[in-house]
Amino acid sequence: MVADRSVPAPDGRTLTYRELGTGRPAVLLHGFTAHGATWFDAGPAHALAERGHRVIVPDLRGHGTSAAPDEPGAYPPDVLTDDLFALLRHLGLDGEPGGYDLAGYSLGGRVVLRALVRGAHPKRAVVAGQGLRAVTGPLDQRGLFRRTLDALLAGTPPALDSPEGATAAWIRRSRNDPGALRQVLDATRVPVTRDELATVPTPVLVLAGADDEHQAPTARALADALPHGRHAEVPGDHLTALGTPEFHAAVLEFLAEDTDAPSGHR
Repeated sequence: MVADRSVPAPDGRTLTYRELGTGRPAVLLHGFTAHGATWFDAGPAHALAERGHRVIVPDLRGHGTSAAPDEPGAYPPDVLTDDLFALLRHLGLDGEPGGYDLAGYSLGGRVVLRALVRGAHPKRAVVAGQGLRAVTGPLDQRGLFRRTLDALLAGTPPALDSPEGATAAWIRRSRNDPGALRQVLDATRVPVTRDELATVPTPVLVLAGADDEHQAPTARALADALPHGRHAEVPGDHLTALGTPEFHAAVLEFLAEDTDAPSGHR
């Protein structure tokens, strides 16, 4: 049974998370405009719980049922990573290195990398729906989300047959606050540099959908930039890869491996 819980963020605001299962902790982070429920709806959370993991899935700040203020002061640079560290402390997972696993999809993958270069020490990490070009630059590289959110906030929704119109429809379905999402974009502009990636001691699986036209082309380069990175490709695009059986299998297999020795490139 999924249990709903909460934790105070460093600034006192409330962050929510869900737990399922018992055993080795696995913290899963969702993507931009999504909710933590994505990991449950698409299946990986249930698969991990069935394989003996205590699955912990937060709603990132500005998303879902976590605090979603729309004032800029609530979103200092790298605040999502600060929130993750607060959650790890709350769960007692910030002590002995290797006491948990960490995974993130899209924006969640970016937060995982930011946490790794700032000193998080999971036993294994999964970065999915991300490539080197994305993580070393701003989150919204094409400006699509920024243009769409600015239009929604100005009360001038974009044309339905435009990329911005499709993105606006997706945001409305997510039921996230456009004002909060707009602030998240600025808070996540802190990149991960190649030099920082080269310092990560954790084995990391970089997963991308074969049809993810924006992330798949540089996903292998991201794995190569990590000392113990591994690359794998699964069916699907940026929206569908998370729900494929191949994605579930790749994550389960990677997290189940013996990690006494670091993984090499594959």
